[in-house]
Amino acid sequence: MNFGWVRKTTGILLLAILFSAAFYPPLQNYLQIPHNIAIFEGQTYDIPNAVSVLNYDDSSVAISNKEDNPVMEALSSSESTVSMGIKGLPLKAMDVSVYPELKVIPGGQSIGVRVKTDGVLVVGHHLMDTDAGKVSPGEASDIRVGDSIIEMNGINISSMNDIQPLVQEAGEQNKPISFKIKRDGKIMKKELTPVKGKGDPRFHLGLFIRDSAAGVGTLTFYEPQSGNYGALGHVISDMETKEPIEVGNGEIIRSDVTSIEKGLTGEPGEKLARFSNDRKVLGNITKNTSFGIFGKMHDEARNEEWMDPVEIGLAHQIEEGPAEIYTVVEGEEVQRFNIEIISSTPQQSPATKGLVIKVTDEELLEKTGGIVQGMSGSPIIQNGRIVGAVTHVFVNDPTSGYGCHIEWMLKDAEIDLEKNETKKAG
Repeated sequence: MNFGWVRKTTGILLLAILFSAAFYPPLQNYLQIPHNIAIFEGQTYDIPNAVSVLNYDDSSVAISNKEDNPVMEALSSSESTVSMGIKGLPLKAMDVSVYPELKVIPGGQSIGVRVKTDGVLVVGHHLMDTDAGKVSPGEASDIRVGDSIIEMNGINISSMNDIQPLVQEAGEQNKPISFKIKRDGKIMKKELTPVKGKGDPRFHLGLFIRDSAAGVGTLTFYEPQSGNYGALGHVISDMETKEPIEVGNGEIIRSDVTSIEKGLTGEPGEKLARFSNDRKVLGNITKNTSFGIFGKMHDEARNEEWMDPVEIGLAHQIEEGPAEIYTVVEGEEVQRFNIEIISSTPQQSPATKGLVIKVTDEELLEKTGGIVQGMSGSPIIQNGRIVGAVTHVFVNDPTSGYGCHIEWMLKDAEIDLEKNETKKAG
């Protein structure tokens, strides 16, 4: 007997069985059951009907059947385990984290953004024509583009007005200035002596600097108990250095959308907006992170007619399919527009491009061509829950773009989901 042929045939049959089993719906459902999930009090989770629930903590969750499908309802904040199996045989255990109930107010409002840098930001080097040739004392002293000057001769620097008197005094005395700068989060010390250019009576550092920035964006949410908010969905970077701006302080202001530059393939569109005539300050800015800007809404701003609070939708609760975004395309009116969530990637650690979305709303496509600059931060709503925020547009397809999961923005807003404790920002 040819045993080699038998072994080969048996191997092929086993491989075919395994391959077929991978497409067997009950097995697919079983494999899709996560090892752990997080859910808020009052929310439900559909357990795949490939298994039955064998054991659970009834003080933490409740299990019921809906159309022969086990449904788990979160009852109270806790950590527990749900044991599942087939015909009484335990096969899988799912760790369940139940978070306290949390609702936030979705945004969509157009906001103006004004930030003051932490210190002053170096955005370039200035070569001066001197008797010794063209020189830049700042560049020669290894003060680089993107550095923040936070101290000179022991004096805190908060604006460009703080610098000139110190430069003139040091230049007239022909003494070096000791600098404290921040680079990539590290504090460094530098030293340079100001110089004059030919025919110039003033002394200079040979640096181009900036102490503020302004722009427009969209409010994503605010938490009504504390007033802590999140907006933009992405970091504010300096237009010249392309580096993230370290915020000393700032404010968000009521803004009007005046017109739209429609997006085209290869040319992202833009919301054109201006600060409202009343220049009403809505809140402060205390943080600028990869997921946007964060701070606290002023009490008087929170008393306006905002939308109703909504639940939080975590990454594992997002479905591929229809959703909405809230945004402004004219004046100050927040409107709802239809989109499609193309994909959602669960993330173990913070990352900005967790969602791929596509605009399907004919009205929005007609007005904007899709996603445009200034729309960043527009909240994404699915099944009555806020699940994320718009962050980027695809340059080659303005109808589509990225979004971030809402839990990362909540974290940067210092809202602790597990304890539902909110640190007061600012």
